[in-house]
Amino acid sequence: MTSTAEAIEDGVLGARLWFYSNYHCNLTCTYCLTESAPGVPRRELSAPAIVAAAEEAAEMGFTAFGITGGEPFLREDLTRIVARLASIAPTLILSNATVFNARRLRELAALEGLPVQVQISLDRPDPDVNDEMRGPGNFAKVIDAIPKLLERGIGVRIATTVDDPETADPVEMERLCELHRSLGVPDCDHVVRPIIRRGRASGGDLGRGVAFEDFEPELTITADGAFSTPFGPTVTGGRLDTDLLVTRTTSPLRRPAAALMQIAGEQSAGQDARIGIR
Repeated sequence: MTSTAEAIEDGVLGARLWFYSNYHCNLTCTYCLTESAPGVPRRELSAPAIVAAAEEAAEMGFTAFGITGGEPFLREDLTRIVARLASIAPTLILSNATVFNARRLRELAALEGLPVQVQISLDRPDPDVNDEMRGPGNFAKVIDAIPKLLERGIGVRIATTVDDPETADPVEMERLCELHRSLGVPDCDHVVRPIIRRGRASGGDLGRGVAFEDFEPELTITADGAFSTPFGPTVTGGRLDTDLLVTRTTSPLRRPAAALMQIAGEQSAGQDARIGIR
């Protein structure tokens, strides 16, 4: 039987283990996969559960971790969790970067010297256009947060979400690239990805429809179970989507990992992954 480490080495399974730390958020973005917003059920993964899964994952051959939500930094224990995970393997946190007040910035000192990156959403080079989809004041807070994170030794990546990267305005995209370069984020740390027609985006004619084979299989742990990709645990009309659910069981981690390996191994040759959170 193929081990998890072998599956990762062979490219059958992604090397990063993802965690949905929570589902609540301070924003209500128009294309949010999880319909996150203030006041939605938090559905948090406990800190002990995250750490235990990360420790087991390292033993199994996973080489990186990702944390997403919701807005992970709304959790008061998030920095402590990240510090523990990053002591095991490089850790990426997806954030809207609008909650980095003075106290939270001070807490980030615990991450100094650790392999941590914060992936921040920034969709347009103009405040008004960017804020149409993400909320008033979003652009200004992001632009303010990026240099403060870099000053503290925290790596920053920029994630730009557009309806279709292939038809995005090249002039606008170049202006966005000039902006992130001026803030200290190089091109290699800028990813452009399409809106996925799941979650809140499914209510309109936004983005592209997807299926299992569109994603690199990346085991994703949530309070509701294990999914095949961080694009999987979406919420539509207030209900959890389960089409990309692998198992309801998340512990021990070897069980959902084995289930995902089996599903991924059954895919026909040539079904290459085309979309992924990086």
